[in-house]
Amino acid sequence: MKPPITEIDIKTADGGFYDGFTTHVTITAKLIIGALIVWAVAFPEQAGAFLSNINSFILAFFNLWYIYAIALFLLTCFILAAVPSSGKLKLGLDHEKPEFDNFSWFSMMFGAGIGIGMLTFATAEPLYHWQSNPQTIQGITTESGADNVRAAYQWSFLHWGLGAWGAYALAGLGLAFFSYRRGLPLTIRSSLTPLFGDRMAGRTGHVVDVVAVVATVLGVAQTLGFGVEQFIAGLERIGFGSWLTRPDGDGGTTSTTAGIIFALVVIMGASTLSALSGVGKGIKWLSNINMGLSFFLLAFFVIFGSTFFGLSALFVGIWDYLVALPGMLFTVWDADAAGVEGELGDWQAAWSVFYWAWWIAFAPFVGLFLARISKGRTIREYVLGALIVPSLMCFVWFALVGGTAIDLELSGTADGAIVGAGQEDQLFAMLAVMLQPALAWIFSVIVVVLLLTYLVTSADSAVLIINTINAAGDEGPKARPHILFWGAALGLVVGSLLIGGGLSAVQTAMVIGALPFSVVMVLMCVALFKAVYRDYKREQQGIPTLYDPAQPAE
Repeated sequence: MKPPITEIDIKTADGGFYDGFTTHVTITAKLIIGALIVWAVAFPEQAGAFLSNINSFILAFFNLWYIYAIALFLLTCFILAAVPSSGKLKLGLDHEKPEFDNFSWFSMMFGAGIGIGMLTFATAEPLYHWQSNPQTIQGITTESGADNVRAAYQWSFLHWGLGAWGAYALAGLGLAFFSYRRGLPLTIRSSLTPLFGDRMAGRTGHVVDVVAVVATVLGVAQTLGFGVEQFIAGLERIGFGSWLTRPDGDGGTTSTTAGIIFALVVIMGASTLSALSGVGKGIKWLSNINMGLSFFLLAFFVIFGSTFFGLSALFVGIWDYLVALPGMLFTVWDADAAGVEGELGDWQAAWSVFYWAWWIAFAPFVGLFLARISKGRTIREYVLGALIVPSLMCFVWFALVGGTAIDLELSGTADGAIVGAGQEDQLFAMLAVMLQPALAWIFSVIVVVLLLTYLVTSADSAVLIINTINAAGDEGPKARPHILFWGAALGLVVGSLLIGGGLSAVQTAMVIGALPFSVVMVLMCVALFKAVYRDYKREQQGIPTLYDPAQPAE
């Protein structure tokens, strides 16, 4: 048996504007994203219709692929962590220790991966599923009834729990294993070397990295799109003016073009400045701030919210979720079928398949970031930290915050004020129901600040990750023009799609961008199992499995 591959020769520019970057990857990714921006701005209706048709095709014919892919990612992580011989393997050399302490590690992981979702969806998602879910479609529970609370949390936990973090953890595990044990570049292509060998240094590897960059941009754009809408709603709540929104014709409101541009200038400007400072300074500092504010806000709901209702929803919901998880992970309903089966299929496409695509599109960003901050940890420690702990944190948020909203509606205290608000405004509406106007304003300001730090953390982390992939895994400082370009590109993608077609346009582009990267991630699972097994056989034969930094491979 031969030693593992510990070097792939990825060509990078030796000078000029793209010094240190892989021009094939960088320029191709820029052209694709630039073309999307120009298309969305110049021909918004045509772009929207075309993207919508592709989206419908993907949701109709690839729903089974997305559902089984997420199940595979989760099983891969658990198996590698549970097997003693693989779980004890360190993501790094034997003597290396973690760079960040546990609190900073968890803060950066949570803030970059799913923090924004807590502010938008911890209220909205349980409320949505309390009104409609597969159990109500089948007539098992009552829409907006007390008997539907358990079902609401079962499906909320499915979308924001182990499935989401399984995709992130799998991507990060593949990157960390091959980068820190084999000495390969910290880029997506390195994780496929057991399958394709030296071809990862050429065109095949270029394609993999371009797919990862495009998926990252669209996945982060989806997250920023939700965040921008809520940021604008919060600014209006705290008195920045009615110019931020306008009536949408259906009794609600939508963000104005001026509001979207203003929000993006603030968010992307701050995130670009943070990205210029690097992971160890700006991003770490912001992550610790938003983690502290998150615990403060969560403590507020523990003290003043529907605590007993929320804790009941938490413990009962986790039990229901774990018992039903195998069925929810592997069940595929046919949207083309008649009757209840078709309704269930439509619901699954609109919810579960959409979320699985979102997490897959977000995985190259969060995965590479997780790998970057997890060097020196064992596979078992990494999986427990990157999969179980954040899931539990999400469950706590959904139970206490969303549970308070449901309880206020069930008791009649809210009188429809929370349910009737737009998704982006429901948290602020709940604060207005719970508190006197002055206190509601103060807490709304706290939420707006917390939301801004989460948005900035996600955006600046994404810019650094994109440049790391473009630079063939080089984690060192990047030239300012490239940081500025990708910061502007993220803002323009979000702005052009939001202005041209709203959040649905952003969602459509993201689902399309996630499909090719889902293939890469499935191959990553195969590569990890092959690499771990072959390393076990190498150790039996006395063949080294770790790279030697003092003697790099020829």
